[in-house]
Amino acid sequence: MNLSSVSHPLSRYGWDDGWDAVFAPYASQGLVPGRVVRVDRGLCSVVVADGDAVTELRAGTADVASPDPMPAVCTGDFVAVDREAGERPSVRALLPRRSAFVRSTSSKRSEGQVLAANIDHIVICVSLAVELDLGRVERFLALAMSGAGGGAASHESAPSGERGAQPLVVLTKADLVPDVAGLSYLVADAEAVAPGVPVLPVSAATGDGVDVLTAVLGGGTAVLLGQSGAGKSTLANTLLGSEVQDVRSARDSDGKGRHTTTTRDLLPLPGGGVLIDTPGLRGVGLWDAEDGVTQVFAEIEALAQECRFHDCSHTAEPGCAVIGAVGNGALAARRLESYRKLLRENERIAARTDMRLRAEMRRAWKQKQALGRHMVERKRGPLRKP
Repeated sequence: MNLSSVSHPLSRYGWDDGWDAVFAPYASQGLVPGRVVRVDRGLCSVVVADGDAVTELRAGTADVASPDPMPAVCTGDFVAVDREAGERPSVRALLPRRSAFVRSTSSKRSEGQVLAANIDHIVICVSLAVELDLGRVERFLALAMSGAGGGAASHESAPSGERGAQPLVVLTKADLVPDVAGLSYLVADAEAVAPGVPVLPVSAATGDGVDVLTAVLGGGTAVLLGQSGAGKSTLANTLLGSEVQDVRSARDSDGKGRHTTTTRDLLPLPGGGVLIDTPGLRGVGLWDAEDGVTQVFAEIEALAQECRFHDCSHTAEPGCAVIGAVGNGALAARRLESYRKLLRENERIAARTDMRLRAEMRRAWKQKQALGRHMVERKRGPLRKP
């Protein structure tokens, strides 16, 4: 049976010829393909084919468990499932990820955490109910446009030729800005910090912009990201055409929400494709995002080529084209400060990650040495008294 057929139930969940080829070795082992729609309480919910339809299973993940969060089972993963594994089905293997959105964890170990896997569109939701936070938009975009956020971030090599996820900035609650001119200024401000990225004002209350967003997301896998109160769950319900996600009002004082979404859920869209709704993110730490930062701040990178010194830090060096652009108004000072901040943060994370890897290598080496000594002593046998 060719699982890539458009008539196959999993096709609406993103299954195609590429996944069919990658899964072939597992099919010969009697395993079935599935897509993870939720992970919680040490288990995951997986959709698998069941005749001409799909069924959702609760499967164990012990066989693919890892102390490293990066290769852990995540919403959006395609997996190989053993439906005859005993008390409950079990995930035996994760298929290589084509793309992922990754942030750093809050732990001191400086690890990456995959928020969503195998995505085509990263929808960054920004509420217009509060002052537009351009710095936060830049931060999300840096991750979305980096190798970790938009490319093949995986515990294995992703299939060759796959492009990363494409970012999109959605300005939610646009109905709260009734002035057309004011709304256009806000869109222009967001476009200025999102080079080459579409910016779309949307109102779930009035429906404005929803049809355009639906057309953009149709047929692929999209993930909604943003702070609590950004209107993600309301937007998700609008796109899904039903009240699937719980919604609570944001606080009037600061526009922040109350974390109505507590898990990352993958849900099929009526017109094709799937949507991953995520809990509100209080913090979005960078992870391997240098490429993303340089793309988001492309104009600063271009100016840097004109600096007198090739290693210019753009702080106080003579002949710095970047500082000169700030001085003549061609570059906003806020923009340069945001660029510096994100680069510093990414460098700190990279340094801490390198230290962690070196420490783990030292521990592994010591364990190997100890094992070698143990094996030598076993061969020699117990010491005899003269």
